[in-house]
Amino acid sequence: MDAAEFAPFGDVLECSGAPDKIINQGLCGRFHDRARLDFADGRAGVSLFRAEPRNLPLTLEMVERHAQGSQCFVPMSLDPFLVIVCPDEGGVPGEPRAFRTKPGQAVNFHRGTWHGVLTPLHAPGLFAVIDRIGDGANLEEHWFDTPYTVR
Repeated sequence: MDAAEFAPFGDVLECSGAPDKIINQGLCGRFHDRARLDFADGRAGVSLFRAEPRNLPLTLEMVERHAQGSQCFVPMSLDPFLVIVCPDEGGVPGEPRAFRTKPGQAVNFHRGTWHGVLTPLHAPGLFAVIDRIGDGANLEEHWFDTPYTVR
């Protein structure tokens, strides 16, 4: 998954290039501040998700977005997963774009970005998710009149 291509929708997190800093007695490279976490109110929380692996081709019937905060998905295995995003076109999602992550990549969806649901392609489908914890509605779903097929 290419970070520049994904940039309009969010951040790709990965340990690429040289670390920003060497820490822990010289035994650990820190790749610093790789995601723009953004919350309107509330606080950042870390939750664990276990999602059923999906197969391709995938029928995409709906996407969602979170107006109150960004949402970061960090896989707890080195398996790639499918990321689907849509540009916003006047308050509704435009044509979906699908990305397959590389092993070791995570994604952070910017606040308000239309995206598909968590879509692991391999078991165990375990993810740490950093997102907004707080009161008020933070989920908007859009169901497509005609589903898309992702191959």
